[in-house]
Amino acid sequence: MPEGTYTEQLHLPRITIWNFIKDMNHWAPLVPGYISHQIRNDKQSTWKFKGDLGFIQKKIHLRVDITEWKEPSLITFNLTGLNEKFSGNGYFKAQEKTDSITNITGHLAITARGLKGALINGVLKSFVPNLTRELTANITEKLQANLVQDGE
Repeated sequence: MPEGTYTEQLHLPRITIWNFIKDMNHWAPLVPGYISHQIRNDKQSTWKFKGDLGFIQKKIHLRVDITEWKEPSLITFNLTGLNEKFSGNGYFKAQEKTDSITNITGHLAITARGLKGALINGVLKSFVPNLTRELTANITEKLQANLVQDGE
């Protein structure tokens, strides 16, 4: 299964990061290629984004099911393709290093199924790590921008 994990260190307390990532409305728009999302309930949402796999550009519609909220440090989720045959999972983890330094780690694993699954999985081997890095970096940048806006 193609997967990626990316960690960045922030000079923020873990609770600040948790307060951001516990709300999907904060980080769904930070997915590269974001088009829209809809919250169905506190554990399920649907997202639309444009995926650019190089030779294929597709609008992807997926369901995100939260499988665990472990305050103040971990959110895990499953991904299900609604218009494409793929599935996956992921997490965001906030690991406190000191009172004011926290590592944020994003992880995604996605696999394609069906007739074109093997071909698409080959491309996903480089796409998924890049997507994971970009999403986690976007979250980090947004958290830092919020810090500056709040005047801290």
